[in-house]
Amino acid sequence: MSKTLKVALAGAGAFGIKHLDAIKLIDGVEVVSLVSRDLEKTREVAGKYGIGHVSTDLADSLALKEVDAVILCTPTQMHAAQAMQCLQAGKHVQVEIPLADSLKDAEGVAAMQKKTGLVAMCGHTRRFNPSHQWVHRKVQAGEFAIQQMDVQTYFFRRSNMNALGQPRSWTDHLLWHHAAHTVDLFRYQTGGDIVQANALQGPIHATLGIAMDMSIQLKASTGAICTLSLSFNNEGPLGTFFRYIGDSGTYIARYDDLVDGKDNKIDVSKVDVSMNGIELQDREFFAAIRENREPIASVAQVLPCYRTLHQLEQQLQGE
Repeated sequence: MSKTLKVALAGAGAFGIKHLDAIKLIDGVEVVSLVSRDLEKTREVAGKYGIGHVSTDLADSLALKEVDAVILCTPTQMHAAQAMQCLQAGKHVQVEIPLADSLKDAEGVAAMQKKTGLVAMCGHTRRFNPSHQWVHRKVQAGEFAIQQMDVQTYFFRRSNMNALGQPRSWTDHLLWHHAAHTVDLFRYQTGGDIVQANALQGPIHATLGIAMDMSIQLKASTGAICTLSLSFNNEGPLGTFFRYIGDSGTYIARYDDLVDGKDNKIDVSKVDVSMNGIELQDREFFAAIRENREPIASVAQVLPCYRTLHQLEQQLQGE
């Protein structure tokens, strides 16, 4: 497939804009339709990025014959249904993390992908960040075996605001969204299945109705363990910090920065063609479409993560 890929993007919020900025850097791809619930805001964003078609209804974009693929940056609760809608319409789809907020829905998307044979990918960005790619290649080369991952995912989010400080129309979730990054990454980096998983959660927020603090323990079939701490109550520093403790060293990753255990900076600028994880994620999606192959972070590959999240949810509901 050498023609320009025509893409529809659903969700004109903070993450949708990250994808629009990334796609501008990728040759042979054009965003031709933008979908979001606020028509005025959608038109404003579309104008900035030269997108000709706007709508508040995903079905309008799917009806466009020229659309080859869709990227979904919509609220979590819509992901699974919209992903299946795209596949049913004959469009390749990349859905931002998380794939779903229930195992049943995640399995539904996987089944639809298998039925259609289209490319269906989930935005598990940590697989693509150069810092984590560097560690992955070291593991693959047999130069580093992970013994433990210690991960801190910390935000200050006591109200429904997005990354741009704008009101959200939905409620974020520590387990089904933020833990999904680490649960999937732990399995991907160790190369093993998760054989044990435990979770504890703190008090439920009076108005948001979610736990604001959570602790998760994982064990892989390789013997490696993972300790994950998550909080929406933390006032700083914010973000996710990954400590890889292995048999031949220690590495600490924060987004695209990587240092060793003695705080010596590791240059990861040549790991891939970009330092932007979202751009690399999108490049993989479009390459998989052109090459008619399964992408890294395909729905099928990440499904075990959602089985683990379901198991953890069952534990927490039984507290």
